[in-house]
Amino acid sequence: MRARLLLSLLLVLPTAHARQDPLPVRQAVERFLYIQTQSLAGEVRIQVGEFAPDNQLQACDQLEAFLPPGARAWGRSSIGVRCLSPSPWTAFVPAQISVRGPYLVTAAPLPAGQAIAPADLRQEIGDLTALPADILGDPSRAVGHIPRQPLAAGKPLSAGLLRHPPAVLQGQMVRVLTRGAGFQVSTEGQALATATDGQNIPVRLASGQVIRGTARYGGQVEVPMP
Repeated sequence: MRARLLLSLLLVLPTAHARQDPLPVRQAVERFLYIQTQSLAGEVRIQVGEFAPDNQLQACDQLEAFLPPGARAWGRSSIGVRCLSPSPWTAFVPAQISVRGPYLVTAAPLPAGQAIAPADLRQEIGDLTALPADILGDPSRAVGHIPRQPLAAGKPLSAGLLRHPPAVLQGQMVRVLTRGAGFQVSTEGQALATATDGQNIPVRLASGQVIRGTARYGGQVEVPMP
């Protein structure tokens, strides 16, 4: 009876010792996320979730953490960990990445269609991962832009809520520029549509001819050489 019990213990102990220790797994995830978040602006906080201590994975000598396809080191995420040696396996560990930094909110209610002025904005500090992915923090990316819809006071300002201001308005007299190697030709025309910077737009010249060019800020339209 004692011999059978000893044999059973000998069979069980190697399996127990071979089980993957959760600590190295969590440490591999922490190191990986520290590297991944180095370029993020703001105060970064990383919280790595638990890795099951009763896992049935073989103890690993070489661990590698990675981001699954479509995932990013931002907000609540699931980080992959693979064993490279001695026996391959893959597991996933929950993690929370918080980034505390500045973002823009509206200082007062803003109507749709009215260009934003510096006084219309204020900056707040908070967890950027809890806000829209396209949240704005730089006022220069909002001033002069136009709300697509009415915005309430205190509304976090994201790029998707704004549209670029027009570079050229329909009916506006514009300067038409044609550039070549070592020369530039300038004439006047009338814009036949409203366009933002970089958009293609028709222009009627004084001769009545209609040409197309690229709208630029400052009331200019660039026409390529024929």
